[in-house]
Amino acid sequence: MNILDTVKQYWAWVGIEPVKVIAENEFGNIIMQDTDDRFWRLCPEDLYCEVIADDKDEYNELVKDEEFNQDFFMDVFVHKATEKYGALAQGMKFHMLEPGALGGKYAVFNVKPMAFERIVKFSGELAQKIDRAGGKKVNYTPLS
Repeated sequence: MNILDTVKQYWAWVGIEPVKVIAENEFGNIIMQDTDDRFWRLCPEDLYCEVIADDKDEYNELVKDEEFNQDFFMDVFVHKATEKYGALAQGMKFHMLEPGALGGKYAVFNVKPMAFERIVKFSGELAQKIDRAGGKKVNYTPLS
């Protein structure tokens, strides 16, 4: 299965119909273009997938923003994770064992390499459970 199919399967509930991956980072964040030429960001560690730009012009302006780029590429965090685990193997990304959205620390002790598709699947399922619970506490078992 390719990553767009995984996003379609586990994140379609937010309304995304992705057709193209524009960018991805070492923590499994993905910027995608959808069937309506909108741009979405999937952020597994914060359990969201949302529209970040309504068209190409808006997206081109967004990517000029230094703060957006720092947040998306996570260079310092990626560097620390790479120091601990080494370069990622094909199909792998770093994953926060306890998502930031649930209070997980953005620290290397909370990170482990994991299959990219598994990260997308897990975050989509957990985000949907939280959404269905109206933001209330849900049963959660960190991936290991």
